[in-house]
Amino acid sequence: MTDGTTGTKIRTVGVIGAGQMGNGIAHVCALGGFDVRLHDVNVDRIESGLATINGNMARQVSSGRITEEERQGALSRISACPTLPGLGEVDLVIESAVENETVKREIYKALCPVLKPEALLSTNTSSISITRLAASTDRPERFIGIHFMNPVPVMELVELVRGIATEDATFETARNFVDELGKTIAVSEDFPAFMVNRILLPMINEAVYVLYEGVGSVEAIDTAMRLGARHPMGPLELADFIGLDTCLSIMQVLYEGLADSKYRPCPLLVKYVEAGWLGRKAQRGFYDYRGETPVPTR
Repeated sequence: MTDGTTGTKIRTVGVIGAGQMGNGIAHVCALGGFDVRLHDVNVDRIESGLATINGNMARQVSSGRITEEERQGALSRISACPTLPGLGEVDLVIESAVENETVKREIYKALCPVLKPEALLSTNTSSISITRLAASTDRPERFIGIHFMNPVPVMELVELVRGIATEDATFETARNFVDELGKTIAVSEDFPAFMVNRILLPMINEAVYVLYEGVGSVEAIDTAMRLGARHPMGPLELADFIGLDTCLSIMQVLYEGLADSKYRPCPLLVKYVEAGWLGRKAQRGFYDYRGETPVPTR
């Protein structure tokens, strides 16, 4: 894949963050034929991420979605990268760290000096301004939002979001890259939370308000939306899957970025996050996952 302006060929991809999103991105990139270097500040998380990728690919083999040969080939293309200088020669970096602008800026500050000049830099942010993040780097014209959906190996959509400085060549290279992954692209303007989360998260936040106001229980709300709106997963169950801290971060970006009271995060969502009840990853959220079956917490 070649960038027609600069001649950059995307062969090697660096992924920053080995959590649920990061290891999913590494997974699909490796299956797409790209060499992948997976980085995280916590080496144990890299090992855990690699184990998750291995297990998820094994399930894909069992279901007939990929062959064992494809699995082995993809796994051979992923390597652990415990330090940022190890990403120095990659052609594209996809940052998938926590949804916190300060953290992302600190990563770019340390990363940019070690990247080769022609490397593209992207973020998997689900809500933060691409223009603002790009301005904190040394290459705003080569910066773009590539927003994968969770779980990455299953979900077909990728939102492409260009900042005000993103060059056409960068956009076309990113588009071609996503095409090679077999994903469907939706192009979004650089507004808070883009398209999917601009629509999805206020619905989840409203479901939390319905719970907060005592209109319905956790179970009743989720059942109502599964059976009444044909949603595959209830909004509170979905919030737990996404992570309540991530849901709150996105709602805060919407509330602050659009200055509209309809985006005010529900106080109950804030309370759950303050309690550390972040959903599945913390074993407690709107459901308690510590037993054999999830039990509503309200």
